[in-house]
Amino acid sequence: MSGVFRDGLLTNKVALVTGGGSGINLGIAERLAEQGARVALLGRSQEKLDGAVAGIAKAGGTAMGLSADVRDFAAVDAAFKKVVQTWGELDVLVCGAAGNFPAPALGMSANGFKSVVDIDLLGTFNCARAAFEHLRKPGASIVNISATQAFTPTPMQAHVCAAKAGVDMLTKTLAIEWGPAGVRVNSIVPGPIAETEGMRRLTPSDASREALKEALPLQRYGEKGEIADLALFLCSDAARYITGAVVACDGGMSLVGSGILMKVLSE
Repeated sequence: MSGVFRDGLLTNKVALVTGGGSGINLGIAERLAEQGARVALLGRSQEKLDGAVAGIAKAGGTAMGLSADVRDFAAVDAAFKKVVQTWGELDVLVCGAAGNFPAPALGMSANGFKSVVDIDLLGTFNCARAAFEHLRKPGASIVNISATQAFTPTPMQAHVCAAKAGVDMLTKTLAIEWGPAGVRVNSIVPGPIAETEGMRRLTPSDASREALKEALPLQRYGEKGEIADLALFLCSDAARYITGAVVACDGGMSLVGSGILMKVLSE
């Protein structure tokens, strides 16, 4: 684990990261732990969570893994209460649990559409709602993980477009409602991030990966650590006057529009 910050920005803080067993979310959890936070990872696979916790512990951090489905409010609420019972408080929530599969609107079932919306949007609400009673204090922070599909119409992604647009509006609404209680709420919009399951699904061939990369203004894929650094900033006091922001970390992908995506995803 390595980043641009080295001064214990989150010492004595407690964070919970959903979907924290792998990918971008695990990278965020590792960065928060590196900066002194005790980190709870929430996901559906206890085996995957145990491996992630072991990795954080090996690097010198403190973590626990909690198995729960973000679509189940009672299970989520119980997980949050366990974290507070164990560590006494909660300061940071990162809502990263998400689902996705490429499919045209006419090629997905109603249940398939609902599943993604329930994981991404309902799951984000469930976690934020369950966390609020523990977070309601100055300095608390919620970071939701969104996607460029929230504002860039994307073929084969109708379910994700709908869900992530909802996540961004939920972010802004909660920022207004919960600001007086001291809780800041922001969204991160990752672009194409190398070595993630999402990119493997959306660009399964070498040709599609290269075509997308060449279309990006920065002409490279992002790294998990770059999303982790942004999450760390938004969770820390360095961002203490930022709330309701939807921050793209996408190499300029959102500037390009959906044209290149239509070409890449149709191959």
